[in-house]
Amino acid sequence: MTNPSFFNQILIWPILNVLMFFYKILAASKIPGAFGLAIISLTLFIRTLLYPLTKTQLVSAKKMGKLKPELDKLSKKHKGDRQKLQQAQLELYKKHGLNPAAGCLPLIMQMPVFIALYQVFWQVLGNGNLTQVVKDINRIVYHPFLKIESMDLYFFGLNLAEKPANWQKAGWWLLLIPIITAGFQWYQTKLIAGETRPKKEMVSQKKKKSKESQENMGQEMQKQMALMAPLMIGFVSFSFPVGLALYWNTFSLFGIIQSLRVNER
Repeated sequence: MTNPSFFNQILIWPILNVLMFFYKILAASKIPGAFGLAIISLTLFIRTLLYPLTKTQLVSAKKMGKLKPELDKLSKKHKGDRQKLQQAQLELYKKHGLNPAAGCLPLIMQMPVFIALYQVFWQVLGNGNLTQVVKDINRIVYHPFLKIESMDLYFFGLNLAEKPANWQKAGWWLLLIPIITAGFQWYQTKLIAGETRPKKEMVSQKKKKSKESQENMGQEMQKQMALMAPLMIGFVSFSFPVGLALYWNTFSLFGIIQSLRVNER
């Protein structure tokens, strides 16, 4: 964490300084669970900064979902002629004012920030030596005000450095954390895929789907990925500190709210 590498100086150190700012303000206010609330505050702060990018990504995904029936028709019409299929798809995108790359570029631009956030929480919570963590933080902060003498990792009675994998010592209810984390991720994935539309719309689209489209291998793989991703994240949160799950769940919950707003519009 104290290594002055390019990635640390550009992303990890600034994020850590913002986290310490929230922590110092909340701790000075004598609010219980200051570090947990600092994690939530930082996550919401980063989410707000990235909102224009995530909104572009969500809107693009929604438009692509609406074009799916027409894209399927083009695939059948130009089956065996890849060049004509690509040309027809480009014309369809142009007609609806849609750029397929619009959904990918924002996600690519957000990835370094996501990695940096993960690194910050992992290095603070997963180190195991809180005294050393405090020393490292005091070397990195930009202002004396942000220096700390100690750090309280308890959030409403829960040690944020604890892992659900240690549930036998800490309590069986820790097993609920991976389940909640996977559930949030599953629901967010469903929203982005447009599979939580009103029932009337869902029924009408199901009637239009032929047996052939239901058996489409690409759709099956997409469904499997939509299921596997939440399971993988749930498994990861089982082995990692609870503070990381708090960050991820806050991130997912905010993403769910964004997706619902975009879907409504």
